[in-house]
Amino acid sequence: MTDSTQPSGSTPAQTKRNIFQSLELDARLLGMIGALIAIAIGFSIATGGNFLTPRNIFNLTVQTVSVAIMATGMVFVIVTRNIDLSVGALLAICSAVIAMMQARWLPGYFGFELGSPWIAPLAVISGLLIGTLIGAFNGVLVGYQKIPAFIVTLGGFMVWRYSGWFLTEGQTIAPLDPTFNLLGGAEGTLGEFWSWIVGIVASLAAVWSVYKARRNRTEHGFPTKPLWADGTIAGVFVVAILGFVATLNAYNIPKGKMRRIFEARGEVMPEGFTQGHGLPISVMILIVVAVVMTVVAKKTRLGRYIFATGGNPDAAELSGINTRLLTVKIFAIMGFLCGLSAIVAQARLQSHTTDIGTLDELRVIAAAVIGGTALAGGAGTIYGAILGAMIMQSLTSGMGMVGVDSPLQNIVVGAVLVFAVWIDIVYRRKTGDV
Repeated sequence: MTDSTQPSGSTPAQTKRNIFQSLELDARLLGMIGALIAIAIGFSIATGGNFLTPRNIFNLTVQTVSVAIMATGMVFVIVTRNIDLSVGALLAICSAVIAMMQARWLPGYFGFELGSPWIAPLAVISGLLIGTLIGAFNGVLVGYQKIPAFIVTLGGFMVWRYSGWFLTEGQTIAPLDPTFNLLGGAEGTLGEFWSWIVGIVASLAAVWSVYKARRNRTEHGFPTKPLWADGTIAGVFVVAILGFVATLNAYNIPKGKMRRIFEARGEVMPEGFTQGHGLPISVMILIVVAVVMTVVAKKTRLGRYIFATGGNPDAAELSGINTRLLTVKIFAIMGFLCGLSAIVAQARLQSHTTDIGTLDELRVIAAAVIGGTALAGGAGTIYGAILGAMIMQSLTSGMGMVGVDSPLQNIVVGAVLVFAVWIDIVYRRKTGDV
């Protein structure tokens, strides 16, 4: 008889499978990263390598921030089985208030001129406050008055944008405070040295996070990954972080602008002097938002309540969770993040325009859904939403670089959104997570 038992050595297929099992990689995360890489390579080939230049990556990063910030809040909204169609309009009204504070109200009523140390802080506070209040108002209508979120935010989609239009009388508001404009990232960056410092600190934090997670699992008697698996994951984090910093540092400040900086200091720029942009301040804002929102989602009672309510609203309410107040909190957070996005978007453009935030509703919802947030509620990740925003912006920017018309770009974005939802449904059916 022929011996039918398998040899003790592993076959290549088994080895590959065991490697991925040992790393415990999230299939969705791998899929998103793979899609982002494929998009980058495809557009790089189509543009003759221009898509992956340091300059374009810098611009792509800055352009992603506003949508990514709002997408982190949309995760909480969708997880609780709601939707917010008013985020672009809310961004617009916040932007209008911020611009009027800088250009009209503070100079007119208090005598503050652009460049005053009070202008930027007061403008920022006003934008965050109006966004939070409107978001909380939406939450009251949804949570306490039981009006469907779709209707409340669809009404807000029209009300708030045109309220901003009347506030500014349909005018573009500019110029804005120079200090405020630094928050947009196009002008405000950390420079090479401090970008490396941030990159090194972030790398050490990533390694510590992997180590701490391993130690916690060991202390509580849970199975742990092989040491090489944790080391590989930590190494990937470090390479990705430092590689990103190196790429942004490689984008040099134009010589003319650099010469003006030296002249403003009463100095002469040395011959052959170059300096990289480094990390934009807006990206630092996004990183802070991502960390805070992740901590809220995973480490706080509010986060546990959000996911419990999304998983089973009736059971959550019967267990003592005040789901109505929770809804107000979630929409208030969403409004706060819309205000923050308005600050970043307006500072990047260095003006308020009547069309600011147009179609951001589509982009934000698409980013959250592409990032793995389930429209049925109960599941979603902050890092997934940010990756989704990067994918959406990469598609839009890449299509713009190869000459695709704007209407066709929106068609592609809409098709990608439907495709992402379909993929999510198929994935959940196969994994039994329905």
